[in-house]
Amino acid sequence: MNFRSVLITGFAALVLTGCSGSKVKEAVTPEDPVSLSASVKDKAKGVTVDTIVTADAEHGSISDVTLATSDGKSTVKGRVSGTQWVASERLEPGREYKLTVKGSGDDDKEKTLERTFTTEKLSLQQQTYPSVAPLKNETVGVGMPVIVTFDIPVKNKALFERNMQVTSDKDVEGSWNWINSRVVHYRPKDFWPAGTKVTVNLRLNGLPAGNGIYGQQNQKVPFKIGQKVVSTVNIASHRLTVDIDDKRARSIPVSTGDAKHRTRQGTKIIMEKFSKVDMDAATTGVDSEDPDYYDLSDVKWAMRVTNSGEFLHAAPWSVGSQGHANVSHGCTGMSTANADWLFHHSRRGDVVKFKNSPRGIEDQNGWTDWNVSWDDWKAGSALS
Repeated sequence: MNFRSVLITGFAALVLTGCSGSKVKEAVTPEDPVSLSASVKDKAKGVTVDTIVTADAEHGSISDVTLATSDGKSTVKGRVSGTQWVASERLEPGREYKLTVKGSGDDDKEKTLERTFTTEKLSLQQQTYPSVAPLKNETVGVGMPVIVTFDIPVKNKALFERNMQVTSDKDVEGSWNWINSRVVHYRPKDFWPAGTKVTVNLRLNGLPAGNGIYGQQNQKVPFKIGQKVVSTVNIASHRLTVDIDDKRARSIPVSTGDAKHRTRQGTKIIMEKFSKVDMDAATTGVDSEDPDYYDLSDVKWAMRVTNSGEFLHAAPWSVGSQGHANVSHGCTGMSTANADWLFHHSRRGDVVKFKNSPRGIEDQNGWTDWNVSWDDWKAGSALS
C-alpha cells in the first residue's frame, strides 16, 4: 500500500465515522406573511366610474373586504374568488371611497390594507338614465313589451344589451330590439303566457355608453302578466269581440273611422287608460278652423292604442251608428255601458287586433312590436 492509498482510505473512514456519529437536521422555512394589494392606488383622484375594484392576497387569503363611500351612504358589494375579491358593481361619480381589505397569511397572522380614492365627476349631460315600462310590480297584459327609454343616446348598444337581462318563471324565448339609440324594446316570440312572473335586470350604472356618456343607474323591475285578454275589432262588420283566456266573453257593436279618417289595421297594444279624458283634435294636427275639428270634454272609459290618437272609448253620441256604420275620426266608439265593461276587463299591455281596414298602421305609431315578424324582430338586437 502506497502513501496515496493510505490517505484515501483514511479519509473515507473519517467520513464514515463522522456520518455515523450524528443525525442530519432538516432546514425549516419560515411561514410567509400575507401580502395584500388593490387595483386602485391610495389617494387616487379621477378614478373612472366604470372601474371594477379588485383586491388580491398572496401567501394567504382574504377574510373581509368593505368598499363604501366615505360618508357611508353607498356600499359596493363584492365576492371572493380564490385569493381575489371582485366588486359586483361599478362606482358612483364624484364620490370619495374607502377600501378596507383584511387577510391572514400562512403564518396565521392578520393584516389590513386601506385605500381611499375619489371618482371622476360627471354632469347629468354625461349620464344616461334608463326608465322602464312596465312599472315595478305592475300587472300587465300578454302583449306588453318591456320598454327601456334613455334620456341621452346610447352608442355602445351591444355593451348595454349584454348588461340587460329579462328573466321569467316560465320558459319564454324573447329578444331586445333597438328602436333607436334612445329606445329599446323586449318582447317574446309569442304573447307572454298568462300568469308569468318577469324580472327586468339592468346593470348599467357606470357602464360606458359611448361619446363620454355613462349609465346612470341600475334597475331591477319585477312585474307580472295577468290573464290573457285579446280583443278583435272587425272594422267591416262594426263589431268588437273580447276573448278572455281564449274564451269568448263579449261581443260589442262599435263604430270606427269614417272614409276620411280610416282606423288603422294591425295589432295594437293598450298603452294608457283614462276613466275620462279631454279629446282635442288639435293634438292630432287638425286646425280649429277645419270642419273636422272637435274638442270633447270628459270622454269616459278611454284606452289609447296609438300615438296618433286612436282610442277605444265611450261614444254615446254615435250609439245609433254602432254596429252599422263607421262615423268616427279614427277611434273605436261604443256605448257607455259597453265601454265601462271593456275598461274594467282590460289592462295596460292587452292586445287589440284591428282587421278589414284599407289603412295600415305606421311603424312605431304606438307599441307596434307585434306587427314585426320574429326574424325581423331579432335582427333589431345589437347582438344579432
